[in-house]
Amino acid sequence: MSASDSTSPAAPVSGAWKEGDPVGERRFADLGDLRLENGAVLPGVRLAYETWGELDESKSNAVLVLHALTGDAHVLGEAGPGQATPGWWPQIVGPGRIIDTETHYVVAVNVLGGCQGSTGPSSPAPDGAPWGSRFPVVSTRDQVRAEARLAELLGVEVWSLVIGASLGGHRAIEWAVSFPDRLARLIVVASGAQTTAEQAAWAHTQIRAIELDPAWRGGDYHLEAEGPTRGLALARQIAHTTYRSPAELDTRFGRLPQREEDPLHGGRLAVESYLDYHGEKIVRRFDAGSYVALSRSMLSHDIGRDRGGVKEALARVTAQTLVIAVDSDRLFYPEQVWQMADGIKGAYYREIHSDHGHDGFLIEGDQLTALLDEFLRHRIPSRASMFAP
Repeated sequence: MSASDSTSPAAPVSGAWKEGDPVGERRFADLGDLRLENGAVLPGVRLAYETWGELDESKSNAVLVLHALTGDAHVLGEAGPGQATPGWWPQIVGPGRIIDTETHYVVAVNVLGGCQGSTGPSSPAPDGAPWGSRFPVVSTRDQVRAEARLAELLGVEVWSLVIGASLGGHRAIEWAVSFPDRLARLIVVASGAQTTAEQAAWAHTQIRAIELDPAWRGGDYHLEAEGPTRGLALARQIAHTTYRSPAELDTRFGRLPQREEDPLHGGRLAVESYLDYHGEKIVRRFDAGSYVALSRSMLSHDIGRDRGGVKEALARVTAQTLVIAVDSDRLFYPEQVWQMADGIKGAYYREIHSDHGHDGFLIEGDQLTALLDEFLRHRIPSRASMFAP
């Protein structure tokens, strides 16, 4: 697969779900107007979501699962019409899994600003045209407030568990700070309480990769013949490099050329081909405008904003909490994850050992299951033994 594949005429203008596409397993909730943290009002907010299991009579078995940057609400299930990819966490969520859909009411939401049915840059504004460049900046706090409205519509007064990883972990910790009385347990995986300067730098370069694509058109490309697929593909390649560890890339690819290609004659190394492949995949299932919008929400993520700082904000958390890092993560370094756990009264901290970097939370299903089992079944050791010395 060559680098030019992601820019071929067959690439869609946007990989977003559109009105008229097959619905798949999606459900939709219309939430009305939402006043945003920056003072703007986003009218006619809609969230797409999926559910598994049933809410019990005591309403005590609800679990909220929050996805990462380019994830969606399809946590469990096959790919099919209207749903380009299979569920992204079947090792963790499903019948008989640690988050058991036979005993829990599991809800997964496509984040506000996303592109799989929730209000975002590719969805229709009140005038019927795509939001595009008019879509406002939404923060993690805005996204959680929208999800809180959805919980009310679903009849969920208190979540038994809120769990999120990466960008979903941003929303999980924000849930615990904004609505401490509305969740009993919290699990944050490979995430942080505020975006660091390095994380902001990575997000910035990805945003700029998209904005510098001539087809970006300031964000108003959805009705054009060509979308910013080159920029989106490059942004994903930058991101994917941060999702994997240097050791894994060296072990898998080293200095190997891609098949018969010779770098001395313009050919690619195998690692270049690998990144090209992931760039090609993203343009067929995601929207560049949503990628920018969600990256901007990451830039603004800070649970301590207007709350006296991170320490004061973390002190608000009352949920029983487990915080998990990946030891080879170079996007959310374990030290940052540990600092968040250390600020939450009674929180537990654990690490996944993985050679795969940040994506270890998706790959190391057995380890993650064991850690969740310890926590959810109250088999976890004392707090003192959980923290790194």
